[in-house]
Amino acid sequence: MNGAATRAIGSPTPGLHDEWGLVAALRLGDEAAFLALVKRYHGAMVRIARMYLRSDATAEDAVQEAWLGVLKGIDDFEGRASVKSWIFRITAYCAKGRSVREGRFVPLSSLEEDGDDGPPVAPERFQPEGARYANNWSQPPQPWADERLAAVETAALARAEIERLPVRQRTVMTLRDVEGLDSDEVCAILGISEGNQRVLLHRARSKVRAALEQHLEKGGRP
Repeated sequence: MNGAATRAIGSPTPGLHDEWGLVAALRLGDEAAFLALVKRYHGAMVRIARMYLRSDATAEDAVQEAWLGVLKGIDDFEGRASVKSWIFRITAYCAKGRSVREGRFVPLSSLEEDGDDGPPVAPERFQPEGARYANNWSQPPQPWADERLAAVETAALARAEIERLPVRQRTVMTLRDVEGLDSDEVCAILGISEGNQRVLLHRARSKVRAALEQHLEKGGRP
């Protein structure tokens, strides 16, 4: 048993004990731990890779490369970020590298707001610039009943609206609201500033919210 496998892992962030257990087991060469991580994160990794690559096949190749990176780097993982964030960052790195080799890479930070044709929600519903709570709701949306939000057609609409977002907005909203990462993690993965991340997330959420409001005002019918 090598020293890397037997050294102390460190102090995990509260709530991440299960992930740290998988890391410890993976350092010992536990195949079941690796399969558990694959089951948990592979689908999300493919989704991230597709943000940079044009086909499912090349995205899968990038993810396979990322898993090799995880295995090679697991002994050096220090826990400065969550396991999920670390794995996603490796995935983005591999996908970017593959897109560069294919001559197709365009950094997310340099993309224009493709398809961004103005605010989807009336500007007067937000606090103005310079206000104490600038860009927060001044006229909040009406709360929705849980059963309406849980409706199959509403959930499907939300997913469809996310897919229609411009690439940067879709990427940030997916990582924040689907994968549950915080702003610092998203900025590190995508290489964008916190301010840029905040604006992109606000625009994305507003567009999806506007589509759902319109849908629910019709009585939840498509």
